[in-house]
Amino acid sequence: MYQDLREWLDQVDDLGQLQRVKGVDWDLELGALTDLMARKPAHAAALLFDEIKGYPAGYRVASGLLNSRERLALTLGMPTEWPSDMAFVQALRPRVAQLALTPPRVVTSGPILENEQVGDAVDLSQFPVPRWHQFDGGRYIGTGDLIMTRDPDSGWVNAATYRVMVQDAQHLSLYISPGHQGYLHRERYFALGQPCPVAMSFGCDPLLLIPAGTEVPRGVSEYDYAGGLRGAPIDVIEGSVTGLPFPAHAEIVVEGLLTPNDRRPEGPFGEFTGYYASGSRDEYTMKVERLLYRDDPIITGMLVGRPPHDNCLMYSLIKSAQIWNELERAGVSNVQGVWYHRTAQRFWLVVSIQQRYNGHAKQALGIAAQCANTAYMGRFVIVVDDDIDPSNTDDVLWAMATRCDPERDIDVLRDCWSGPLDPIIPPDRRGSNSNSKALINACRPYTWKDRFPPVAESSPEIYQAVREKFADVLAARSPVRVAR
Repeated sequence: MYQDLREWLDQVDDLGQLQRVKGVDWDLELGALTDLMARKPAHAAALLFDEIKGYPAGYRVASGLLNSRERLALTLGMPTEWPSDMAFVQALRPRVAQLALTPPRVVTSGPILENEQVGDAVDLSQFPVPRWHQFDGGRYIGTGDLIMTRDPDSGWVNAATYRVMVQDAQHLSLYISPGHQGYLHRERYFALGQPCPVAMSFGCDPLLLIPAGTEVPRGVSEYDYAGGLRGAPIDVIEGSVTGLPFPAHAEIVVEGLLTPNDRRPEGPFGEFTGYYASGSRDEYTMKVERLLYRDDPIITGMLVGRPPHDNCLMYSLIKSAQIWNELERAGVSNVQGVWYHRTAQRFWLVVSIQQRYNGHAKQALGIAAQCANTAYMGRFVIVVDDDIDPSNTDDVLWAMATRCDPERDIDVLRDCWSGPLDPIIPPDRRGSNSNSKALINACRPYTWKDRFPPVAESSPEIYQAVREKFADVLAARSPVRVAR
């Protein structure tokens, strides 16, 4: 198993999935190239940028880290070859369902301690922080990051991915959507009349980005979850300023305190929804009291924007497995597949079930709409029969078009949890942080499903026999017709 980001990049290189790029401009070029790579229909490579315009060689940015099934499997210590996304989701389910939480191991040394700046010596301007999109309000060092906060009551540590904008050489603004754990921690400190300690890592093991960007059970530290995924504890160092644990093998780490009195304009920033919905507003800003970084540091970037983007595939695969497990724990039987859509992300979830009783589809819809991984900013939840592959958009749209009676089969939940990043919330309701969700039953009506018109297709046996007999025909490329 790899030890840190650098060993991970070497193994990705061995897979033939690392593209090294020299001479890119940090201003827009780096983000545009990352964006174009993410839009490739297959074989999107991870990118490692060096000799970035205006910065010395060795000060690097890595992006597109988990934007392939093979790289995600490598990160999780799984085989890298899988026949389909759904096969990978099936194999991942027991990994996350039977996870043995493994607390981090506190150590006193590590590569992150190679360089240190404190107080007025802190200089964030030395790093090639990208301006990712043309309308971004600044340079964002925190996209594929790890933000550590501690609950002041229970003491458990949250380590999540939130966006961080550089204000100047010593100040960073942190944006957290309402309702997320870091937001709640910060508000509790302020309610107690205390500053909120924060540690931030801007380059880390990609494994840590998995729990940091998905919903782990409340009260469980992402370090414990990542240790369970790895099967070994994550080495952490406790910060001298905040006492918060940060990865011993991180690339760049900062520590400081958020206070209610220091707020500065943050944003706009092109978000995972594909829009600049949250605009610009004053956000809490931290003076960096301590900066640590490795020799030749690497910023881990995770470009979001109009999908498909950097984290789409990773979230689809991980969240599909997590939601499937959540449904079964909640008592939904005979789930055949779950797909958290790669492009629509939080806004489109499909669940396939083998109907066993009247109301089965409605039960699956209600629970799928409000479980831990779907409650925030959902929009459409669709349940389909077991002959529909939930990851096949053609299959799903066909089921919706032919098996859903809009009058009877579409329900709407109102005043659900959302946030400022949701583009559909009107300007005059921006502070409400709520939206609605459509629950779409695209299953055959249970009470007469056996009399529903049969599907016009051959049997699986016939298809398999023909595939074997005419493999050469199916493998041949269609001729290209040249216009005259």
